Amino acid sequence: MPVKSFLAQTRGKNGPDIADWLSWFWLVFGTLLIAIPVAWAAISSLKQPAEITRFPPSFVPTAPAQVEVAGYDRPLGLWEVNIDGNTEEMALVRRIGIQASMVDPENPEETVNVPTSDIRPLLELSIAASNYTEPLERFNFLTYFKNSVFVTTVATLLTLLLNAMAAFALSKYRFRGRNAVFVLIISTLMIPLSVVMVPAFLVVVGLNLMDNLWGVILPTIATPTGVFLLRQYMLTIPDELIEAGRIDAASEFRIFWRIVLPLTAPALAVLAIFSVIWRWNDFLWPLIVLIRPENFTLQVGLNAFKGQYQVQWHYILAMTMLSLAPVTIIFVFLQRYITAGIANTGIK
Repeated sequence: MPVKSFLAQTRGKNGPDIADWLSWFWLVFGTLLIAIPVAWAAISSLKQPAEITRFPPSFVPTAPAQVEVAGYDRPLGLWEVNIDGNTEEMALVRRIGIQASMVDPENPEETVNVPTSDIRPLLELSIAASNYTEPLERFNFLTYFKNSVFVTTVATLLTLLLNAMAAFALSKYRFRGRNAVFVLIISTLMIPLSVVMVPAFLVVVGLNLMDNLWGVILPTIATPTGVFLLRQYMLTIPDELIEAGRIDAASEFRIFWRIVLPLTAPALAVLAIFSVIWRWNDFLWPLIVLIRPENFTLQVGLNAFKGQYQVQWHYILAMTMLSLAPVTIIFVFLQRYITAGIANTGIK
């Protein structure tokens, strides 16, 4: 459907009614609620460190204008100075308490002391590209990125396979206790992560998977949400298709692989999106399992920019924007399956 025709649709016969206006208001409000923080983080990632914490904040990346002054080794910042009701552009030499020492760039021999309340910085557009380039040069960002891609890709593939096999057994096989097993799996959703974290850690230690990416992957591949989502979708697949495959002497695995999985593609795409978001954004479990920096995932690596006394927000924001790119790309390609996948899982 063309975008123009879609936007022109109304519930009212003679034009938009109250339901249409409320729907548009809610859609616009929800979009802004999600988009504004992301846009603000993207803009702030291009600001100088001092500009990120400046109040009142500026929407565009700016920095104090600087000028070369004779007799000084480094450029000085330009400020607007109010002297006897007149506004002049002067360079700041130093600031001590509530007094600022200023000089005229054209006449640097004479220094003027003025109250800091009478000066205001001259700002100009400044794109801090170094926020992106310096972490790539000074830190192991590419190593963290590679580890996150490996963990996310492998964990997602194993999650899809394992949950699909469990969902196939719970939806297409008749055996005693099937419903009890399904209820038991769903009931694990009520168990907090903090309860299973210590037992999972002891299992990882016992399997000698500490400080290993597989120790991050394996404990997270079985998810009750995935089993529920895929089982509810597989219940909509006619049993006659499976019986036809058995009549043709197809093995159970071949029926699962060649018949059931292709028909479950929309639900698999939904679970893939969820799994990528879960694994890519996971911080606590990799922080517990991984020790050496060369094994850190991206989210754990970003924590290196936070020191005991100082937080390098300009680096964190820049690397966060880079870390959002893969998830956004995957969502763009798979988002058309979300509605179809969820609508057929029994969540209505």
